[in-house]
Amino acid sequence: MKLSLSPVLLTVALCAAVGFTLNAQQPQGVMEALRGISSQPANHTAFTFDHNMLQAAEGYMDDSASGKRAFAALNSITVENYHYHEPVFYLPESMSALVAAYNAAGWKHLVNQNASPHDSASPHAPITDLWLHFHSGEIEDVTVLVRGQREMNLIEVSGVLSPLDLVHLSGHFGIPKIDPGAVMVPAPPGK
Repeated sequence: MKLSLSPVLLTVALCAAVGFTLNAQQPQGVMEALRGISSQPANHTAFTFDHNMLQAAEGYMDDSASGKRAFAALNSITVENYHYHEPVFYLPESMSALVAAYNAAGWKHLVNQNASPHDSASPHAPITDLWLHFHSGEIEDVTVLVRGQREMNLIEVSGVLSPLDLVHLSGHFGIPKIDPGAVMVPAPPGK
């Protein structure tokens, strides 16, 4: 779950943290739900790559034509890391408020079908939630929430993307690598 960045990307990340705050369109109520999601306070760090920074970093990532198309389609990527000193309990009512905020804004929620309610609140292995916001049949925004015992990561990607673009972007800029063993399914209504 820890992010490792090359020196070039680390420099870009620091510039982003200092100078830019362009984020994907986050639904109303998401920040409030995230602030109260856990049983203990966290050390929080965040950085944003804006469109120009992503274009500059494109040459370091993927030489394929489809990879270049994926980077060209991006407007911004925001990565937030939360580190807890002890194993954390994720409050079900705050997680419900987070899900409700995304649902009210028309986002589609995908969840790991192997996660029980107990594992969702006190994960032994990382639990991933994925929200997609569509516009005219294309993915406009993506939010990935990865919750672990001592860390939580929130990655927000903004741009006009195809599902194949997400595959090409996985493993870069803090976007989790697609796990071939994970089975993501649409969340039940209201979840």
